[in-house]
Amino acid sequence: MVKLSYEHKPYRKTMMNTWGAKVFPSPSNATEIGKKILSENPNTTGSLGIAISEAIERAASNENTKYALGSVLNHVKLHQTIVGQEALKQMEKAGDLPDIVIAPFGGGSNFAGLSFPFLRLNFEKGNKIRCIASEPSSCPKLTRGEFRYDFGDTGGMTPLLPMYTLGHNFVPAPIHAGGLRYHGAGVIVSQLLKDNFIEAVAHDNLEVFEAGAIFAKAEGIIPAPEATHGIATVISEAKKCKEEGVSKTILFNLCGHGNFDMKAFEDYFAGNIQKHELSEAEIKASLAKLSTPTIP
Repeated sequence: MVKLSYEHKPYRKTMMNTWGAKVFPSPSNATEIGKKILSENPNTTGSLGIAISEAIERAASNENTKYALGSVLNHVKLHQTIVGQEALKQMEKAGDLPDIVIAPFGGGSNFAGLSFPFLRLNFEKGNKIRCIASEPSSCPKLTRGEFRYDFGDTGGMTPLLPMYTLGHNFVPAPIHAGGLRYHGAGVIVSQLLKDNFIEAVAHDNLEVFEAGAIFAKAEGIIPAPEATHGIATVISEAKKCKEEGVSKTILFNLCGHGNFDMKAFEDYFAGNIQKHELSEAEIKASLAKLSTPTIP
């Protein structure tokens, strides 16, 4: 479990413990890659890329263990489209289709799962449904990264993937949206963005919690920090509709409740969360460590 999430979201660990799992904060001393990273930076908050490297190493060293990389790979995105297919059926029963589809973006399965069935309508039937990926300004791989070959994990154990990336060695700031702290974007999503079939926006960590609080007051559901990014985009698009005097149907993915993330909202209401946006110098420094070329 990524060290930052291990510390920010202790009840998730406790739930896994309840069902008999042993949970280690990543990077850990249980793997060689974990030991290496800890020796270089003992205070690192970890990242999904590091945790993936540790998981791959453990699986590769145990003949009884298999590991499939998650969100970033194409097969996961296609599996997740059951969400979008069900949403499409629900919209059809309601006698409507969305003008805009929005979902939070970490590696891509959340966004792809909801949006791909609606993109199919664009490709096959000529619909003009806008699909918007919403990511944190602390980890803006789609909005500010480069399209190039990179590894899906920090240790470089995966095949090289053509993706929008901030560099596989990039460790995002310690934002509460742990599920979005991933350096790269999935291959299909990256190509769709490069070809201008989808859009991407980034929100800072104060903006998203403000959006989450607005949503909670309106709907009675406290959203997870990851989900608040999509909500922030929804609010932004709704305001544009109001200003333009137009009516549009917006579909978004409330991908998780925040009942186990109350520390995040506590920090927000106490004023302990500061606005953070990755600087251009930080992005360039991270990408400069890559030896792979950019893709035309």
